[in-house]
Amino acid sequence: MSIRRFPILPKPKNLPKRSSIPNGKEGDRNFDDLAHRFKRNVYDRLKGDIRLAVLQRDLQQWLPEAFNFDGAVDLHGGDFSACKPLKILDAGGGQAQFSCLLAEQGHQVTVCDISSEMLSLARDNAAQLQVEDRMTFHLESIQDFCAEHPQSFDLILCHAVVEWVVEPQLLLERLVSSLKNDGHLSLTYYNVNGIKMKNLLRANFQKILDEDYQGYRGSLTPTFPRQPEDVHQWLAKLPLELLAESGIRCFHDYILEPDQRVLEPEKQLELELRFSQQEPWRSLGRYIHVFSKQSFA
Repeated sequence: MSIRRFPILPKPKNLPKRSSIPNGKEGDRNFDDLAHRFKRNVYDRLKGDIRLAVLQRDLQQWLPEAFNFDGAVDLHGGDFSACKPLKILDAGGGQAQFSCLLAEQGHQVTVCDISSEMLSLARDNAAQLQVEDRMTFHLESIQDFCAEHPQSFDLILCHAVVEWVVEPQLLLERLVSSLKNDGHLSLTYYNVNGIKMKNLLRANFQKILDEDYQGYRGSLTPTFPRQPEDVHQWLAKLPLELLAESGIRCFHDYILEPDQRVLEPEKQLELELRFSQQEPWRSLGRYIHVFSKQSFA
């Protein structure tokens, strides 16, 4: 598979205006009030399994030392003795489900988040997997952590964060500056095209015409759903090479009947993995995973 530079794509017209706060922290979402809802409604369901499986598949493919499994995606277990320990930052890590799995491989993981409730659940996850000795937790923003704890990481995870912050470009710049030479960035973001499709299927046509994609207060819908074109523009300005781009939940969320959404989870998972890197399915993912490597070429 060829490595490619991020394309600089034309910016789409008529985008909804978003507020901007200069320091990039005031207005960023704190999930103290929603931590347990996220756990219940997302992480503990099939949609959470799909997310973990896509992320693990992409890392196994492009950073094999992160996992030491052979064959099919397996969310737990395995022989980790041959893994090369990595220094990993889970930026805005929340409940740290994925980074706990990486700590289970023997890697050293640092988690930072502004939500004490999320970090409490992350510590619970670490304790359940008996990896507390490989994980450290910081109750502070990503911006403050990068400024106050200058370090270089082999791998930085920034999952489902940029759709909740008011200055995503500044955030990405700070994260990339914290990568080691040839370090890797695993970025996921909430895809505005996914929420458009979901509203079309529900016949919420006025929301589309009004470009009303932001969640209401107390909603799990992100404040700033992101245009893939915007994210490509931001990443194109950074010293990164694109390794992989995958859709997460390319069809699962579009099954409108709740009873059907839970049918045959193994087959759903297999098909989600199959379609996640194929168009047009990838571009319909509710989230997009972009895996890249630092490169100054």
